[in-house]
Formats: sequence, structure tokens, C-alpha cells
Amino acid sequence: MSEEFKLEIVNPEKSFLAKEDVSEVVVPAFEGEMGILKDHISIISFLKPGIIKIFSKSGNENYYVEDGIVEFKNNNLSILTSTIFNLAEMNKSKQQDLLKQAEEEANISENDDQSKYLVDQKIEVLRSIN
Repeated sequence: MSEEFKLEIVNPEKSFLAKEDVSEVVVPAFEGEMGILKDHISIISFLKPGIIKIFSKSGNENYYVEDGIVEFKNNNLSILTSTIFNLAEMNKSKQQDLLKQAEEEANISENDDQSKYLVDQKIEVLRSIN
């Protein structure tokens, strides 16, 4: 019996990624990192800045996201996000640009607690990317 499920990642421009041979996905949910396997209970959650890790027969992939919504239902995982980058294709200058933007955002004194938390998450994740 197959232990695989379907994954679709969508951003405002297009359907970013569609796979049918996924065995596990780890997402950076607000509740913490969440691993999703076939037959996981139905769930809807919000994403915080972090790395989406995809494990599949066709190879493992990692993506940086800043926000989004994740929904898993009937062995279909949908991720809707406005910002996503494939780490394998992200060069050092893109990472540095994103980090600089996040650090500038962190210096805005009008940020509320949630905004400060999200910016701090962005900075932490971007600094951890090698």
C-alpha cells in the first residue's frame, strides 16, 4: 500500500509546485514544526517564516516561506503562500537582500508584538540558511 499523498503549493503568480509522490512534509506552523504524513488528520494552520521540507520519491526539497496557510484533507496537502523560494536555487545575494529587508523591518518602532515576532522569525531563519 502506498504511503504517499498529493502536495500543491500555490503563490499569487501561479501553481508553484505539484507533486503526487510525497511521503512527508514538515511545515513551520505557528504551533511549531509540524510533520505531515499520509492519513494525517484534517488540519488547517497558519505558517510562520521558516523552511518547508518535502520528502518524496523524486527527491527531497527545501523551501523558504514567510507566511501562508496550510490545509491537509483527504491526503491532499495545500499550501498557499505569498513568498516562497527554493533553497537550492536561492543564491547568497538573494538571502542577504531578504535578511536586510527583515532587519530594516525590525527597526520600525510602530511594530506590534506579532509583527516583531514574525520579523524575528524571518531573521533567525534567514541567518540559519547556509
